[in-house]
Amino acid sequence: MEESQRQLLQRSRLRLVQELQVAPLWDLLLHKGIFTQDMIDEIQRAGTRRDQARQLVTDLQTRGRQAFPAFVSSLQETAQNDLAALLSDGCKPPLLRPLDIKPIYILKTDPCGYCLIINNVNFSQGSDLSLRAGSDVDCEKLERRFRLLCFEVLTQRDLKAQEIDQELQSLARRDHSALDCCLVVILSHGCQTSHIQFPGSIYGTDGRRIAVEKIVNYFNGSQCPSLRGKPKLFFIQACGGEQKDRGFEVDSDSPVNEAHSGNLESDALPFQIRSGEMDEPDAVASLPTPSDILVSYSTFPGFVSWRDKKRGSWYVETLDSVLDQYAHSEDLQIMLLRVAHAVSAKGIFKQMPGCFNSLRKQFFFKTK
Repeated sequence: MEESQRQLLQRSRLRLVQELQVAPLWDLLLHKGIFTQDMIDEIQRAGTRRDQARQLVTDLQTRGRQAFPAFVSSLQETAQNDLAALLSDGCKPPLLRPLDIKPIYILKTDPCGYCLIINNVNFSQGSDLSLRAGSDVDCEKLERRFRLLCFEVLTQRDLKAQEIDQELQSLARRDHSALDCCLVVILSHGCQTSHIQFPGSIYGTDGRRIAVEKIVNYFNGSQCPSLRGKPKLFFIQACGGEQKDRGFEVDSDSPVNEAHSGNLESDALPFQIRSGEMDEPDAVASLPTPSDILVSYSTFPGFVSWRDKKRGSWYVETLDSVLDQYAHSEDLQIMLLRVAHAVSAKGIFKQMPGCFNSLRKQFFFKTK
């Protein structure tokens, strides 16, 4: 920390001790790497709120050059604007450039939100869709993982398209006012489809399909007012099309994981544009602009998504592993880059996860 910053903290120490609300700051300072969990635990053992504030100000001065701007931005993000302004007045102009401040979604409630998992395994005989062996493995992993990340998990299995639609609408109609976010996971067969915002469709067990953008739009600010301004996360394990990608040769920077081809299946069905689904040349979309939404796809639009009959899908297996290792310290977008990198290195046929993101802030899971 620069000497001018240290002096400013000392001059402001009395007011900080009197007014600082420390409880909302812990997750932010942890996720920004200013303090470790052990350090935060030590500060919390100092005693009263004032004692904790006094210890925080003292320890902050030992945490390097980025500690001061991170502390000021955390004050802004927790609506302690008077204290942020007090410290900002003495900052050098480059210190608080808007681009330096990375807002974060605050998850305070427990549970932090609902997590709906739709797991389609068995499909009707007339649907021409095969059994999704290994999907129960995926489902069990994600149920366990998201419970550990403080979600209330709701699981539905083998739903027809209309039943999927009803479950999603039911979740969107719930009152989320006392919760901080919402999460939806869909494990099913899928296909490519025409779209305006979010590509792809997923299949019900009856062989009828529902567009991903229809699923997502049930939760946008217009349709679900109690989730306005709150993050809505969607994880889709399904094919985005029928193309099989053999990739191209590169100098490998990580070992290639060759999956056993005998156990591999895809979640693909060929793309067919039904009558009336083509966009009119001069059509104007009137859907609400989505915000605070992230849709993570197991594969890039147009390509198949691979699933091992015994171990589950490449995407879910990798996502679960990355969340296990990094959810306590990294934001979601960084973790999804890790997932994409690991999945892209697997198998003879290749797979590239994709993401459509309109989150306005960094998202850190709440960890126990």
